[in-house]
Amino acid sequence: MVEINRFARLVPGFVVVFVLMVAGAAAVETPQPKLGPDALPLTADHAYLSRAAAPDYWAFSVFVKPQFTTSACSIAAVTGALNGLRGLPPHAEDTVKTQAQMLELVADSEWAKLSAEGGDGVKFDQLVSFTGAALKASGMEAYRTEVLKPASDDADTLNAVRELLKANEASADDALVVYFNQGVVTGDWDGPHVSVIGAYDAEADKVLILEVDQEWYIPYWTPTPVLLKAMLKPTSAEHGVLEGETGGLVHIVR
Repeated sequence: MVEINRFARLVPGFVVVFVLMVAGAAAVETPQPKLGPDALPLTADHAYLSRAAAPDYWAFSVFVKPQFTTSACSIAAVTGALNGLRGLPPHAEDTVKTQAQMLELVADSEWAKLSAEGGDGVKFDQLVSFTGAALKASGMEAYRTEVLKPASDDADTLNAVRELLKANEASADDALVVYFNQGVVTGDWDGPHVSVIGAYDAEADKVLILEVDQEWYIPYWTPTPVLLKAMLKPTSAEHGVLEGETGGLVHIVR
């Protein structure tokens, strides 16, 4: 600081410029919160799990694992959902299916390519198709997929989403996989993402997302209207072939 003061005598206004530069640097380096106002981590709010049966949470949360590449959210979500529906294998020699094993079982080179590190990720229709293929390859022909793909942010659509969430929350006999713009919920990056629905608190009208993006997040709650907006927001041009893609819910039912 002695040297700065010495130089300031020779260059009037230097101190002002220096202070502004330091202040600007400090402002740029101020870290953002982990989650925005529309996402609340499960660690901060788990009251629903204490008062409700929450069958989906207990069936699926233990099977939802981190996506094994930055592009593998779809295979991570589908693997977690199918493992949850089947439950813990009965015999000592049986393994819990991993994402890599599921890709090998389905044997779809396109899904493997899209899910590899640096891959493009999947479109919504591809998610539906790959989920069906995973069910068939896993010997789960008793299940099928149904789709709710919102087209507008209106009261009727929101009510339809709520009704599906409520029906899914009734038991662990079915599963919901959601394709959504993650940043709308988390307040971070603007991009498409896939995860598993872990619970629906109808009284508070909020949804628990069982995140597969576990390098950055843990399960979090978000209001149902926010999740609808996240499903409706088109993917930006920076995501190449996914530009314009919107999301929805893939319901895996018997």
